[in-house]
Amino acid sequence: MPLLYTIGQYTVAPAVRLAFRPTVDGLEHVPASGGAVLAGNHLSVADEYVMGAVVPRHIAFWAKSEYFTGTGVRGWAMKSLMRGLGAIEVNRAGGRAALTALDAAIPALRGGDLVGVYPEGTRSPDGRLYRGRTGAARLALLAEVRVIPVGVIGTEKVHPIGKVIPKFGPRVTIRFGKPMDFTGRPLDSSSLRAMTDELMAEIQKLTGQQYVGRYAPRRSP
Repeated sequence: MPLLYTIGQYTVAPAVRLAFRPTVDGLEHVPASGGAVLAGNHLSVADEYVMGAVVPRHIAFWAKSEYFTGTGVRGWAMKSLMRGLGAIEVNRAGGRAALTALDAAIPALRGGDLVGVYPEGTRSPDGRLYRGRTGAARLALLAEVRVIPVGVIGTEKVHPIGKVIPKFGPRVTIRFGKPMDFTGRPLDSSSLRAMTDELMAEIQKLTGQQYVGRYAPRRSP
């Protein structure tokens, strides 16, 4: 576990649990050891720190490349934070650049780490659940690990998009579903699409969100 993440487990995590009092269901589905993909809906930046506060293991989150490419003191601080937490850079432009996240995540998973991903690719702009991208399914197949669907409820009220300081008071719920095993499934585009749709259906069951059959619009960096 990265040093900064370890420090956070003893300092930030208890503070988050005390401040937001998250209701946690299904934590027993997260393995005590071994690699797995945690794939959840994405409502807020609070999703990461709430999940990190309730899972007693290191989670290597996929983080957009803009967090690693900033300039000045603020950019340096963000890059240092992401690296210190063991985050994995994701280039959202697609193509070969986007595949570098897979290259980094596969050995982490095979080494027994948890990797947190958001199939929607960006935060939901309106609280609905958008069509998932196929990276989580592809990652699980290549690393030969299971996918655990995760549903968060209420984080958009705790830390709304565009706000720097979170709000205290709104209750948060985080639910972990039963692991999904895609072992043996083909690695072609139609199979990846089918697996991703199955995953999003499980996430929807956990959250009760309205599903939108199109990709969420990208936010500017």
